[in-house]
Amino acid sequence: MHDIDDSVVPGSVYLVDVQEKTTVAHAENNSAIVLSPTPSNDINDPLNWSRGRKFLQIVCVMIYTSAIGIGTTVLYSILQPISDDTGIPLATLNAGTGYILGWGALINQPLALTFGKRPIYLISVIGNTALCLLTPYIKTEGQWIASKIVQGYLCTPVESLCEVSIADVFFAHERGTYIGIYTLFLFGSNYFAPLIAGFIYDGQGWHWVMYWAAIINFGSLIVLFFFMEETNFVRNTSEATEAVHFSTKPGVEKDDKVSTTSSPVSSGELIGTPKSYLQRLALFGGRYTSNKLLLTMTYRPIILLRFPVIFWAGFQYGTCLVWYNVLNATCSLILSEQPYNFRASFVGLTYLGPLIGMFIGTFYSGWVGDRFAVRYARRTGGVREPEHRLWLMVVSLLLCPASLILWGVGASKGISWVGLVFGMGIISCSTGIGSSLSISYALDSYKDMSGEVMMAVILVRNTLSFAIGYGITPWLHMGYQNTFISAGLVGLAITMTFLIVIKWGKSWRIASRKRYWGYVADGTLGH
Repeated sequence: MHDIDDSVVPGSVYLVDVQEKTTVAHAENNSAIVLSPTPSNDINDPLNWSRGRKFLQIVCVMIYTSAIGIGTTVLYSILQPISDDTGIPLATLNAGTGYILGWGALINQPLALTFGKRPIYLISVIGNTALCLLTPYIKTEGQWIASKIVQGYLCTPVESLCEVSIADVFFAHERGTYIGIYTLFLFGSNYFAPLIAGFIYDGQGWHWVMYWAAIINFGSLIVLFFFMEETNFVRNTSEATEAVHFSTKPGVEKDDKVSTTSSPVSSGELIGTPKSYLQRLALFGGRYTSNKLLLTMTYRPIILLRFPVIFWAGFQYGTCLVWYNVLNATCSLILSEQPYNFRASFVGLTYLGPLIGMFIGTFYSGWVGDRFAVRYARRTGGVREPEHRLWLMVVSLLLCPASLILWGVGASKGISWVGLVFGMGIISCSTGIGSSLSISYALDSYKDMSGEVMMAVILVRNTLSFAIGYGITPWLHMGYQNTFISAGLVGLAITMTFLIVIKWGKSWRIASRKRYWGYVADGTLGH
């Protein structure tokens, strides 16, 4: 490993070659784009994979995300039938869903980063399949809570590991697009699940809702076993070791060092023997970190919350999840009562609105966001700052409060169901924008510790989600109108904090650089 220069600003990378540096590696389809991180000359480096191989990997990650999402959320729209059949109080059923938390990532994530992501993904799907099959046989409150705790532990990779897998194979200039696609499938599967659950329940009963979820997960397991590859790779460089010192255009501090690559890499220079198909199917391909680092990674994500950038990303992401939970908690209540009187299958169909909204939001924050970041970097001497992408959150300043007020006030006034579905779509669009941008900001800021960074972000996100699970019922006692007007104002205030981060985010990263690069030097480069 090269010595790490702790004067380098984490996250500030030389992305666009406006200064015509002849030694940097460039993207094949755009000679002005600098590849960050720098691919090694190892033919098995995931960054050197062909576009087709990378595409297959992202498809597998999306299949995993969809399977876990459906298995864990398909029961949201059938909790009342489950309560009627088992005698378990509805409050206990709702509380049980709250135990699907990200704290299990403190165990799962270090294991994945040490022994490989592929086996953790497969074990997660196997566990989710088993628990979906088990659910129809649960008869007591204790069994329900225990099953949800186990499911929560087994399924945490869907929230914190998928983003790291994306960062393993894609470069900085394209990462946002795939984070957006991941966010679409993460939330989209949660919207799709109640859509199909209503029809299955009407035709076959609630037991078969869970059986079909198990079938979907088992089918996904087969696909993942044969096509998902290991993306862990021990990389002996970091953004700091690749950094160079150069003068910049006005507006960029001259004393800052930013990351770029020190030597060109081309396909003709790749060395090593490509892994065979059977070698790619191996469940365990070796160790990627030491036992000491494995233990360290179980608690260091909590320490990383001292970095304001990481805490803010988790808080913003968590707030987006709160509005998603509020929507889920009230959708069936509102649409199944007067004046709408929708049956379960029709309530499920209304989730087409959020699906469309999520697609628009993630396309905007992902694909559009990547191009916005490149364009902005051209204006700043080729340097991409993670805060540049946050300007896209301006749209959420309008969408977040407007959609929450439309949903709540519209429900209290009994407006047409079309208006409510439109409001659901806007809430979902705003959620997609905020979630995708928050994840991208955290990864862009501290890429070399992406695994632990995502653990820290998810801890904050899911703690907020868990809290709102207990707080939403008392909040609704204010009435739909007052509840959602207040929610809209809270959403507006929280979303506006992105302006503070744009102003002070870089100074926060500068203040954290010595401690951060010290952590990286401890051996986290293999993430």
